Amino acid sequence: MGKPKVRFKGYTDDWEQRKLKEIADKVSEKNKNNEFSEPFTNSAEQGIISQKDYFDREIVNNENLDGYYIVRNDDFIYNPRISVTAPVGPINRNRLGRNGVMSPLYTVFRTHDIDNLYLEFYFKTTKWHRFMKLNGDSGARFDRFTISSTQFMEMPIPYPTLDEQQKIGKYFDSLDHLITLHQRKCENAQKLKKYMLQKMFPKNGTNVPEIRFEGFKDAWEQRKLGEITELKSASRVHKDEWTSNGVPFYRSSDVMAAINGTENEKAFISEELYEKLSKVSGKLEEGDILVTGGGSVGNPYIVPDNKPLYTKDADLLWIKNKGKFHPYFLYEFFFSPTFRNYLGSISHVGTIAHYTITQLSDTPICLPSFEEQKKVGEYFQSLDHLITLHQHKCEELKNIKKFMLQNMFVQEK
Repeated sequence: MGKPKVRFKGYTDDWEQRKLKEIADKVSEKNKNNEFSEPFTNSAEQGIISQKDYFDREIVNNENLDGYYIVRNDDFIYNPRISVTAPVGPINRNRLGRNGVMSPLYTVFRTHDIDNLYLEFYFKTTKWHRFMKLNGDSGARFDRFTISSTQFMEMPIPYPTLDEQQKIGKYFDSLDHLITLHQRKCENAQKLKKYMLQKMFPKNGTNVPEIRFEGFKDAWEQRKLGEITELKSASRVHKDEWTSNGVPFYRSSDVMAAINGTENEKAFISEELYEKLSKVSGKLEEGDILVTGGGSVGNPYIVPDNKPLYTKDADLLWIKNKGKFHPYFLYEFFFSPTFRNYLGSISHVGTIAHYTITQLSDTPICLPSFEEQKKVGEYFQSLDHLITLHQHKCEELKNIKKFMLQNMFVQEK
C-alpha cells in the first residue's frame, strides 16, 4: 500500500494493509450480574476515563449496567459522538490498567497480531477519517456519526512489520511523555508563582511579607502609586489605523498592538503610527509599566519584554518608571492577591468594569527598599521565564508530534 514519508532508518519495504476485523475482534461481552460497576467514557481530549471523573458524578445506576459492554485493559473504544477535535468520533485505548463497562452506543474491540501503541497513535491521525466518511453518515444526528459495526470492522489499517510498528509506537509514546513532563513542570512553576505572590507581598493592613529574602528586615513603606511617579493615559487605536491597507505591519522590535489581548493573535503597529502617537503621549521607555483600564482589567505589560503600548479593545494606563521602582517588582505586584483584592473592592460604574487613571493613582502599594524590590522582581522574572520555557517546549513537541503523525503513517486506500 506504499511507504510513509518519514520512517526509521533500515526500513524500506512497502507497508501491507489489513482490515480491522483481521487484527481485532469486536467485543460483545455483556456485564451480566453486574460483574463490573465502574462505567467508563471515551473523551476526544482525555481518552478513556472513569465516567464520574468526566462528569464529576456517575450518571448511571448500577441497575443499568448489566446491558453494558465489558471493557478490559488495552481494549479500544470508538465513540460515535463528533466534535471539532474528533469530526468522525474518537478511537482511544483503555490505559487505565483496570476493567470497566461502556454503553452499547460505543464500539469496543480487542486487538491481536498488531502493536497496540502503534494502532493507538494511528487513530490519532486523520488518515482513517476518509473511510469513515465514505462508509458512514453524520447527517442523521448532527452530534453523532452513524456507521454499522460490521462496516466499521472493515476499516483498512496500514500494516508495516511488527518491529517497525513497535518503533513507531514507542516513538510517539516517548513524545507524549515529554509533553506531559513539560506540562507538569509548567503547572508546578505556575503553582509556585501563585503561592509566592500570596506570600512575598504584604497582605492588606500589614507592612511586611510572610516570606522575604535573607538580610531584609525593615518594614515596607505604604504609598499610593500616584505618589511614586508620573501616570499617563495611553491612546486607544482603532484596528483600521494599524496600516493604510488594513494589513498588520510586522516589526522586529518596539511596540506591539495585541488583538483581543491574546498572545497568539498579535500584530505590530506601523512605525508611522507609533511616531504619530508618540508626539502626543511621549515615547515608551524601558521599565515603563502599562495596565489595562478596560477589557482584561488590571493586566500589566512591561516594556520592552512583552505586549503593547496600544490595544484596540482596552484603554491602557501608563506608569512612567523614571528609576523610581524596579520594573519587575511593580509588574508582578499587579498579579498579587493584594492588588487583585483591592481591584475587586473598587466600585465600577456601568455594566463594563473599568480601572481609571484616578483609581490607579489612588492604588495603595507597599514598597521595600530598591534592593529588596530588585530581589523580588528578579525572582518572579526567573519564574516567568521558566513557565515560558516549558510552555514553548510543550508547543514545540506538540508541533513535532502533529507533523510526525501526518508523515509516519501511510494513507489508507
